[in-house]
Amino acid sequence: MTQAISPRSRKVRVLATLGPASASPEMIEKLFRAGADAFRINMSHGDQASKIPLFEAIRAMEATTGRPTTILADLQGPKLRVGKFAEGKVMLVTGHQFTLDRDPTPGDATRVELPHREIFEAAHADARLLLDDGKLVLRVTDVTPDRLTTIVEVGGALSNNKGLNVPDMVLPLAALTEKDRSDLSFAVEQGADWIALSFVQRPEDLMEARRLIGGKAALLAKIEKPSAIARLDEILEQCDGVMVARGDLGVELPPQTVPPLQKRIVESARRLGRPVIVATQMLESMIESPSPTRAEVSDVATAVYDGADAIMLSAESAAGKWPIESVSMMNSIADAVERDPAHGDRVHFTVTKPDPTTADALAEAAKNIAATVSASAIICFTSSGSTARRIARERPLVPILVLTPERDTARRLGLLWGTHAVQTRDVESFEEMVAKAKRMALRHGLAKAGDRVIVCAGVPFKTPGSTNVLHVVTLLGDELAGYQGSEGN
Repeated sequence: MTQAISPRSRKVRVLATLGPASASPEMIEKLFRAGADAFRINMSHGDQASKIPLFEAIRAMEATTGRPTTILADLQGPKLRVGKFAEGKVMLVTGHQFTLDRDPTPGDATRVELPHREIFEAAHADARLLLDDGKLVLRVTDVTPDRLTTIVEVGGALSNNKGLNVPDMVLPLAALTEKDRSDLSFAVEQGADWIALSFVQRPEDLMEARRLIGGKAALLAKIEKPSAIARLDEILEQCDGVMVARGDLGVELPPQTVPPLQKRIVESARRLGRPVIVATQMLESMIESPSPTRAEVSDVATAVYDGADAIMLSAESAAGKWPIESVSMMNSIADAVERDPAHGDRVHFTVTKPDPTTADALAEAAKNIAATVSASAIICFTSSGSTARRIARERPLVPILVLTPERDTARRLGLLWGTHAVQTRDVESFEEMVAKAKRMALRHGLAKAGDRVIVCAGVPFKTPGSTNVLHVVTLLGDELAGYQGSEGN
C-alpha cells in the first residue's frame, strides 16, 4: 500500500501551471514534493492530445503518493483580435483617426478589419478599445453597424492579429466558444476536478458551462473583466470558486485599481464560502531568475495574509527556467507568513457570518472550541465536501482533516484552505466515527497521545448535508497503542 503523505504545514494551497518546462511525470512529482497542491492545465496552448499525458502523469503520481491531487482545466474563452495588415505592421499616431470595420481587405495606417460583430453591436461613443495588452488605446467617436471610428489616444506599432480588450462594453458574446465546449468535454472525460471559465461578464455566462459539466467537476469563474466586478456577488452565487485573474484586470482597468479589487474579490468569496485563487505575475521574475524580487515576495504574502485559498504560478512553472524553485519559493513564502503570530488576526479581518443553519453554526463552533481547548485538528466526515467548505470558511487556527468516501470530493478539496482530504470508507455508527477520527489523526500526524481533536459529522451517517454533530475527543495513549502501524481504512 502507498505511504500516506503528511499534510502540508501551511494552510493556503499552491496551484502550479504545467507546460513545456514541467510536462514530464518526473517534473510533476518534483513540483508536488516542492509544494504544489494542485495543477493547472491551460487549454489555450497545444491540442487536446498533448494534454492526455499530463492527466495520466498526475493520476499516476496520485497513486504513488496516496494523496488525492487536484487538476484544474482552464478554458481559453473568446479571443478578440484585429485583422491583418497589408504590410504586416503599421504605426498608429497619437491624435490621428483610425477605423475598425467589417471589410476583410488587409489594413493600413488608417483602418483594419475587426472580425467581431458583437463589438459593433455593443460599442458606443467614448468607449475605449485597448490593443496589444493595453499598449495602444483608441477612443470611439462614431459607431455604425459596420464601422467604428476612433481617435488614437496612445499610439504605437500594431501588427497582425493583435489582441483587443473592450473594458467599457458588455458584449453579447457567450463565454464558451466551440473550442471551449470541446475542451470542456475532453477535460471532464479525462477526470478534471475543476473547470475554469474565462471571459465571464455576467452570472448567466456560467449556466451553459454548469450544464455541460453535468456535476462531474466543480466550476470556477475567472474574474478578469470590469463587467464581472459589477455583478460579483451574483457570479459568486452561480459558481463553486473564483480566480482573481489580475493580468486581464490590469489591462482593462487602471493598474492602481487592481489591488483593492483583489481584496474585494477575496473578501466577497470568503464570505460566501467559495474558494478563491489569486493569480498572475506572482513570481514573474522567476521565469528567468532563480530568485524573486522583494516586491513579488510581498505580493504573495499579501494574498496569504488576506486569507486567499490558493495562490497560483503561471509561466513561472509552465515555461520558466526555474519551475521547481518557483514552487519551492511560493511554498516558503506562504509558510513564513503563516508562522507570523499576527497571521491569524489578519486572516480574520474578513468577518464571515454563518448562515442560520445547524451546519454553519457547528462550523463556527468548531473553530471557536478548537481555539479554546487548544485542539490539534478539526476532523470532518463529509461526502459532498460541504462540511469542509463551511469549516474552512471560518479559517480555524488548526488543520482540517477531511474524511470522505468520495474520491472526486477528496480531489476537489485540493483548492480549499487548510484542508487535508483523505478518501476512506464511510462510518456506520457514532462509535466507529470516534475511533476512525482518532486513528486518522494519528496516522496523518495531526495529533498524538494526550491531544484533543474536534470531530464534525452528520447523523444519520451517509446522508449528505446533515451535519449536526460536534464532538471533542481526547487521544489517550492506551487507546492508540493498537493503532500504531495500522493501515486499515
